Amino acid sequence: MEKFNHHFRALFQQLGLPASDGEIAAFIQQHSPLAKNMALPDADFWSVSQSQFLREQLADDADWAEVIDQLDVALR
Repeated sequence: MEKFNHHFRALFQQLGLPASDGEIAAFIQQHSPLAKNMALPDADFWSVSQSQFLREQLADDADWAEVIDQLDVALR
C-alpha cells in the first residue's frame, strides 16, 4: 500500500475525513476517477464547507494548495 506523507494526512484531517493510510487509499479508490473536466472542489462527494475550503485555498494559492493539487492528481 502506498504511504502518504504527513501533509496529505493533514489535509484529510483538515477536511474532517478519516486520515489513516488505509482510509485515505479507500477514499481515493472510492472516488476515482474524477472526471477530467471537473474541478476538484465541484465533486459531489464534498460537503459545502469542504468544497468551499478547497476552492478558497486554491484561489488564494495558500499553503494547502500544493497538497490539494496532489489529491486532485490522485483522484484522476
